[in-house]
Amino acid sequence: MANKRMEAATSTNQSLFIPFITAGDPSAEATIEIALALEEAGATILELGIPYSDPLADGPTIQAASKRALKGGMSLEKALKLVPQMRKSGLTIPVIIFTYFNPLLQYGEERFVNEAAELGIDGLLVPDLPYEESEHLAQLCEDHHLSFISLVAPTSKQRMLKIAERSKGFLYCVSSLGVTGVRNELDPRVYDFLKTVREASKIPTAVGFGISSNEQVKVMREHADGVVVGSALVAVIGEREEALKNKETRNSALYEIKKFVTSLISS
Repeated sequence: MANKRMEAATSTNQSLFIPFITAGDPSAEATIEIALALEEAGATILELGIPYSDPLADGPTIQAASKRALKGGMSLEKALKLVPQMRKSGLTIPVIIFTYFNPLLQYGEERFVNEAAELGIDGLLVPDLPYEESEHLAQLCEDHHLSFISLVAPTSKQRMLKIAERSKGFLYCVSSLGVTGVRNELDPRVYDFLKTVREASKIPTAVGFGISSNEQVKVMREHADGVVVGSALVAVIGEREEALKNKETRNSALYEIKKFVTSLISS
């Protein structure tokens, strides 16, 4: 049962490290090997982003990754099928699909959830689906033992208890308003927000949007149960696009990615 992986990953005392990568960036084959490298570097959960032409919550770095992946022919269906290949290659950590609602709606909610459960996927995160409109999809996920990951933002205070009560796996806390992207400094008001969320949540909390340095990771670990790192990692992958596409140079690029992650999460 896929959800057992999520339960195991979130029930330990270790701090969660949840990297985000874009499926198909820079290629399907490279995505599989990047996932394995991230687990080796200390990832506890993998967030696999579906490339989309209109990613409202994403900044320029992840937008560029989506463009590269779409140009290479990646799709929602192809991205889902990468997961069993990752599993066959040795990936053991949970995999969460990060997708906007429009591609999911076009694919079919029931079809997606059925296939995700069959393919060894552990959860789903849909950033542009409001809590008030997510009950049907959340129930489908529960019926198929997938964790429906919820987002809470600093503007969600009135709804926070309801969101926290229904969330599964971990609760994704958005550190700031706006789109994803590397930030040199985080809004100091985030600490009170994270304290409120942590007190309300029965499951682990993970903070994302802007986490890009070892110092920020250390600070956030004091206020949440884990961190999500997206744009900073995607930028490192983007800088090594050609090396990752080439089998002869891929291992060197993977080593540099692992080195970056290690430097990010080391105590």
